[in-house]
Amino acid sequence: MTSNFASTVLRDARRIVVKVGSSLVTNEGRGLDEQAIGEWCRQLAALVKGLDPHSDGRAALRPREVIMVSSGAIAEGMKRLGWTTRPREVHALQAAAAVGQMGLAQMYETKLRENGLGSAQVLLTHADLADRERYLNARSTLLTLLQHGVVPVINENDTVVNDEIKFGDNDTLGALVANLVEADALVILTDQKGLYTADPRKDPAARFVHEAQAGDPALEAMAGGAGSSIGRGGMITKILAAKRAAGSGASTVIAWGREPDALVRLSRGEAIGTLLVAQTQKTQARKQWMADHLQLRGAVTVDQGAAAKVRDEGKSLLPIGMIQVDGDFSRGDVIAIRGPDGTAIARGLANYASTEARLICRKPSNEFEGLLGYVAEPEMVHRDNLVLVR
Repeated sequence: MTSNFASTVLRDARRIVVKVGSSLVTNEGRGLDEQAIGEWCRQLAALVKGLDPHSDGRAALRPREVIMVSSGAIAEGMKRLGWTTRPREVHALQAAAAVGQMGLAQMYETKLRENGLGSAQVLLTHADLADRERYLNARSTLLTLLQHGVVPVINENDTVVNDEIKFGDNDTLGALVANLVEADALVILTDQKGLYTADPRKDPAARFVHEAQAGDPALEAMAGGAGSSIGRGGMITKILAAKRAAGSGASTVIAWGREPDALVRLSRGEAIGTLLVAQTQKTQARKQWMADHLQLRGAVTVDQGAAAKVRDEGKSLLPIGMIQVDGDFSRGDVIAIRGPDGTAIARGLANYASTEARLICRKPSNEFEGLLGYVAEPEMVHRDNLVLVR
């Protein structure tokens, strides 16, 4: 039996990250599976448009924002290059990724366009998400694409990375993207129905896990542990990805990628696959992360009006309300926001470096381009990247 909560996780989700594995995308390495990719794109379109394909065209689903994280570039590149075995050399893997990425992007663009959706290719590396400025840039780009109804198709930038050619796996990448855009849910489509208490191929007594708490240590034991033949690159990476996604409040569903209409049915509230529930609420996770885990690099002092808007009305901080900038910080660093008496009232992620902040202090956003030569954001600190100090 599954809880009532299980049926609401995807049904109520506004922003969903879908990750699909290489074995599914490339039909076990035999080349891109056009039919399967087309089917996922059809379902993505149903989610974005809020149209249930089984409801005679009525808008039976709430429209969603959807991001696709897709593996498959290296496998497709190997096929195109005529390689039958995966090379060990990093430069050869990078070459295969460069060749395969062309076909992967083209396939998704074609299939999404056939379903009336725009698409965008976004390639990420560890460095993009570790560096705060690049993290914010990636976040802003993805959110802008979603606002315009475009489906971002994300993969690791395998052509430039050299640390084992990958994040570790695209399950981890899916979780990091879920955290990056503060998704409500992560759906990992795989070649298995979900999680079992043991390997069902070896243990006939293995039971299917319909629902559990993300981060429960018992799940890792069920998946075989990081060093087992079951776990290496398999279910264990999905369990750990769910744990990572839960850090920002996103629950995870692990489901069979060829389950008919899996994404649509999940969005209707059907219990498919294994649901790993995030114990931390989304807003709480974001505030906790901002409040406890980042060091302050500087501060801005604001006037009484700006302080009231930030503290009492939940508004973003605009540069026109700033009266002083202290410290040496970069875009993406955490800074303190102080009231006119110097008391800290909030902290948040700076959209502008300290040198730029000093130039736009007390200035309206329509003057930013003349002062800086560009406009990153109209806010100094967006309310989504801000937490009050109690």
